[in-house]
Amino acid sequence: MNEQHGHIVKSHDEEQRRLLDEILRMGEMAAAQLDAALDVIDRRNDRAAERIIAGDRAIDALEHEVSNDVMKLALRGPLARDLRQILAALRIASDIERIGDYAANLAKRSMALNRTPPLQPTRGLRALGTLAARQTRDVLAAYRDGDAQAAQRVRERDAELDVLYTGLFRELLTYMMEDAHSITPCTHLLFMAKNIERIGDHATNIAENVWFLVHGDDSLPTRDKRDDTHDVSEP
Repeated sequence: MNEQHGHIVKSHDEEQRRLLDEILRMGEMAAAQLDAALDVIDRRNDRAAERIIAGDRAIDALEHEVSNDVMKLALRGPLARDLRQILAALRIASDIERIGDYAANLAKRSMALNRTPPLQPTRGLRALGTLAARQTRDVLAAYRDGDAQAAQRVRERDAELDVLYTGLFRELLTYMMEDAHSITPCTHLLFMAKNIERIGDHATNIAENVWFLVHGDDSLPTRDKRDDTHDVSEP
């Protein structure tokens, strides 16, 4: 009986490790997609953008695998900690899938942007995207290590991303008001900037799920939000 119990525990631990590895692999794929999307925006390369769009299917397939593995763990009658792990895994996989979607959206928009003359604000988009990619990788490391404090630091840094997004948003509006010919490319850039800002939000969601995994229902610390794009009355 003890030997059988030990085998079950070992199998359960292996499934948990497999689940973690799948989510981390999925997360790195999404972050790499974002890096690649930022690169094709700069290089104005339609063919590379198409490869990024096609690569989103691999992330979707991994999310399906994660869902299947979560079901296997759930059927073993897990304890409270295991239930938190299962719920957090489902939520985190969903957030990563959305990050991959937004990276693919960037690649799609870049193809439309390539039909217009280059604009200076694409550099601001690169800075915004680089920060979002860092947030994604840092929060995945916090999830890997079960480090709630590291996750909280990622969550707090979302305010920095909001500041960059708001600045870029205002810059693009200024371009559009000053030059009617920039309206079309700036509109694409506005959508792209919003996609990146949403990637940051999903990184924050993952951070909150790491906190939940470690601390259960304990209240999260308050954090600063600095997305002021709802107020466009000032330049």
